[in-house]
Amino acid sequence: MAEEKESAPKDYEAPKGAETTGAWNGSLAYTATAKFYVLRKKEKPSAEIFSVSYVADGGDATRPVSFVFNGGPGASSAYLHMGAVGPQRVDFPADGTLPKLPPRLVENESSWLEFTDLVFVDPVGTGFSRIVEDQEKKDEKGGAEAKKAEDEYFGPKRDLESLCEFMTRWLSENGRWGSPIFIAGESYGGYRVGRLVRMMQEEAGIGLNGAVLISPALELGGLDMNDYGVVQWVDVLPTMAGAAAHHGRGRALPAETSLDEVRAAAEEFAAGDYSKFLVMGASLDAAERERILSRLADFLGLPVEFVTRAEGRVGQEVFARELLRDERKVVGFYDATITTTDPFPDRTGHEAPDATLAGIGAAYTAAINKQLRSEIGVETDRDYRLLSVEVNQAWKEDSKKHFFQPPDGATDSFRFGMALNPHMKAFITHGRYDMVTPYYTSDRLKNLMRLDQDTAARLTVQHYGGGHMFYAWEESRHAFTAAIKEFYASALAG
Repeated sequence: MAEEKESAPKDYEAPKGAETTGAWNGSLAYTATAKFYVLRKKEKPSAEIFSVSYVADGGDATRPVSFVFNGGPGASSAYLHMGAVGPQRVDFPADGTLPKLPPRLVENESSWLEFTDLVFVDPVGTGFSRIVEDQEKKDEKGGAEAKKAEDEYFGPKRDLESLCEFMTRWLSENGRWGSPIFIAGESYGGYRVGRLVRMMQEEAGIGLNGAVLISPALELGGLDMNDYGVVQWVDVLPTMAGAAAHHGRGRALPAETSLDEVRAAAEEFAAGDYSKFLVMGASLDAAERERILSRLADFLGLPVEFVTRAEGRVGQEVFARELLRDERKVVGFYDATITTTDPFPDRTGHEAPDATLAGIGAAYTAAINKQLRSEIGVETDRDYRLLSVEVNQAWKEDSKKHFFQPPDGATDSFRFGMALNPHMKAFITHGRYDMVTPYYTSDRLKNLMRLDQDTAARLTVQHYGGGHMFYAWEESRHAFTAAIKEFYASALAG
């Protein structure tokens, strides 16, 4: 603490944090610390990162430390904090549907605190984390230019650098450089993890024992659904086929076929006939084209005329609205097993709410505020930004790439980091009903990584029932935590 006071600018003081104690499972005593860390640029405060750490009592510096964050970009860490990993969680129904509001907090029987200390990180612009306004620059340059300077943290490179800076500060302040270190991120947070496994080790000097990528978007270009792409349509098809079968709408296989068998058949079709259709386009023989489109329609559970009119490219938004249109229901983007009523069935486009992201926002916002303000004791008049649209819209490429160069993916950095550290292990996981970051993307990328036998043995890829936040499903949460506990033990064993 003394070092921080000496190095901190005298004219700036970070907001006050809070600390409390608790016991998980009636026996594991811990200290919960909520704190603001000030990031600096040219000796001036530039941003604050808010974090919450849960550290087991006893002063065991050999106990693992896990840094956890979500994605967006623009998302706080509350989803993993209050949904899967922290000592308390939102009490969701067993099938992951929206709980009654206000949400009830319960002890998280699946908390990772059992086997690792936890540090939940809210990147700049999310949660309570904020950019520190440079008043001198604002007065001198005015609104537009000052705003441009303030947005510097809203880009992949600066975002990753700020996370590295935070982690080194936390490890130093808490005397934990001798602890095994893990990182875990969800969605764009999985993209962060993919790139951090290289940056943390190569640039920040933080050695890693393991990395967990939850519903990751490793290659951002694959998220762009357009008339000329191939892999993005291939990747999402098995998820859609599984969703159609779940709702009893799939026709490609007999009704008694298991969901695993449906997905396996859809994967084979996607990588084979469907890829051929997408690549060949108008040059494909008419009879072959008709056969493939008919098979595609059967997997999707949609009329063949509709699929043909769409030229075999049925996007997530269209599928979500059309699958159960006759019941006036739409399925969720982030978990296609969850449905809600379409309030505007007569309108041309999809205008229904998405119960799997927007719908759960109020539950997570109430839960994290209760945890921080009531349980831990944080006193601030700031709003907790669960998911900042402003940050998401301000996100920009900040690596000064040439116009013709695509945005940096995370797969190369992930491969580099795995090669850099022959002892580090990684775990990639998805929910099988997530249409936003489909599980088949990571399966496909894994097969394209050219991993040698040793490296492949250090990588686990495992998927669960549920969607983007599959841990909302009780069965999946339990299975996932059991697998992660085993993964940590394996990573620590070497």
